[in-house]
Amino acid sequence: MTDALDARFTDALDAVGATKDGAATFAELVRRHGEAHRHYHTFEHVAACLGWLDVCAGAAERPDEVALALFFHDAIYDPHASDNEAKSAELARARLSSLGAPPAAIDRIADHVLATRAHHANTSDARLTVDIDLTILGVSPAAFDVFERRIRAEYAHVPDELFVAGRRAVLEGFLARDTIYATPILHDRLERAARDNLARRIDALG
Repeated sequence: MTDALDARFTDALDAVGATKDGAATFAELVRRHGEAHRHYHTFEHVAACLGWLDVCAGAAERPDEVALALFFHDAIYDPHASDNEAKSAELARARLSSLGAPPAAIDRIADHVLATRAHHANTSDARLTVDIDLTILGVSPAAFDVFERRIRAEYAHVPDELFVAGRRAVLEGFLARDTIYATPILHDRLERAARDNLARRIDALG
């Protein structure tokens, strides 16, 4: 998996106009996503997101910028913190700048990363990035249950009562939306399943 992602990262850098070799940055992303406290927010998640980008490639104005946003969107992930997306966006800016990517592309990529914080976006590619990040909500019930267990493992430091209350609020927020997915292809494929998974999990949380 890592070799394929390395090639994908290199191709995306070339496509956006980076002028320097990204091997060290990719190695950093591998290291960060392999941190011991991660159970869901790993390179497996990045690979899954990129797979969905391939499904939705026709919906992207600049697919390689979306790909780079997906590589960076969880680069910094501390379950104790509330500014992971902002720090990940800052990391993307710093690393892409050092690799000679054009400033306009860097701005857009960082904005896509920031959009994953509240899962709201103002541009079509940012919306696509957010929707892809949320594809896990619309997978099979068994896969969704694995996702929920992995999220709980990442928040093992939070007492059950507090975790249940916080998790219910997050999931209810998604379920209360008029639509979970703004991208038509993802809405058509995943909206119903996502709503079923969310309702089932909320009911299980009590």
